[in-house]
Amino acid sequence: MSSLQDFVKKQKAGAQFVISAQMLKINPQEFDALAEQWLDDGGPGFNVLGTPHRVVIDGEFLISRVTVIRTTAEL
Repeated sequence: MSSLQDFVKKQKAGAQFVISAQMLKINPQEFDALAEQWLDDGGPGFNVLGTPHRVVIDGEFLISRVTVIRTTAEL
């Protein structure tokens, strides 16, 4: 997950940005599981804003991207 941490570190505190499954080069099912954790607990150095974007894959709604805001928390 170092690519996620590297990407988050480049953002200034308070910056809003998007994280997607495609950006992390993982499948939607893996991203959905990560995003669910981020919704509950926040992510490493960011918090999720608003409603995540979902896609339907094999009849199941999965989170495909989230808008987040950079916090000052350590990564």
